[in-house]
Amino acid sequence: MRYLFLALIMLLGLSCTNHRNDLEDINQIKKILSDQQQSWTKGGIEGFMSGYLKSDSLKFYSGAKLSKGWQNTLDNYQIRYPTKSHTGTLNFKIADISKINDDAYWVMGEYYLKREVGDATGTFLIIFKRIDGEWKIVADSSC
Repeated sequence: MRYLFLALIMLLGLSCTNHRNDLEDINQIKKILSDQQQSWTKGGIEGFMSGYLKSDSLKFYSGAKLSKGWQNTLDNYQIRYPTKSHTGTLNFKIADISKINDDAYWVMGEYYLKREVGDATGTFLIIFKRIDGEWKIVADSSC
């Protein structure tokens, strides 16, 4: 009976540790998203892109078109949003952050752009992956 009790205590401790780690991961991901909103709103697309994995393996899907690579994604953003009147003020509304495994989460939500050239809204699904201890977006589907 004593061993069963000790086993339960250990399992409970592991469960609490995992939950705490999940909350830490989610808070780190939320911080990246918040930093992205601030960078975008200041007109800093490159700062916004710091949330993405700087690699040719980055995937971005929008408008029925798949783009690959960090630089290609940056170039596409700079073409679509050439001035501050195009970038405007960005806000995210997060609908869900779910763990895929210990080193990956998906984030579903909505974006809102308030701009001089006309407001824009849409939805997104992004995949965060922990790489070398840092959370980075490795895939983004926005429409």
